[in-house]
Amino acid sequence: MFTNSKDFWEKRYTIGDNSGNGSYGLLAEFKAKIINEIIRDNNIETVGEFGCGDGNQLSMLVLDKYTGYDVSNNILHKCNTKFSNDKTKKFLNISDYSNDKFELSMSLDVIYHLVEDEVFENHMKMIFSSSNKHVIIYSSDFNEKGTYHVKHRKFTLWIEKNIKDFKLINFIKNEYPKKSSADFFIYKKISKI
Repeated sequence: MFTNSKDFWEKRYTIGDNSGNGSYGLLAEFKAKIINEIIRDNNIETVGEFGCGDGNQLSMLVLDKYTGYDVSNNILHKCNTKFSNDKTKKFLNISDYSNDKFELSMSLDVIYHLVEDEVFENHMKMIFSSSNKHVIIYSSDFNEKGTYHVKHRKFTLWIEKNIKDFKLINFIKNEYPKKSSADFFIYKKISKI
């Protein structure tokens, strides 16, 4: 029975389920190709991901220093175990985020799972305030209520209204639209006027 987003993911991971189709197969390969190009082309050294999930997508990325945040202690324990020999990666509960800054902050397949308005707004504020250069969002961008744990949002309107020091510099359409309604939105920090 669904109570809230946090409990949904904790229960999902506790029973041994994974982060979902977007973190595996063709979608994961497509996402990794785009993210790795952005990291390489912009010489990005530090990456923070908000909603890191089970780490399968992460295993396809080439990066120097990574911090993954999630609401599920169960999946964080699994990620810490999975990547225990990799000192370039660490995993923390989202509640332990302490204003760390990254050259790139990411939110991949997360926004449309945040059905509570307050949780959505906190997530958006966190991904932009944590970045000092770039933000990558991979999500749907339309308003529509989905299943109990899905709420599609026109998040770009929220950004236009609330985030003044970042500019959308690239939009990359999903190569597999029949598999996912998410696309890439890449933002870059600009000087405040």
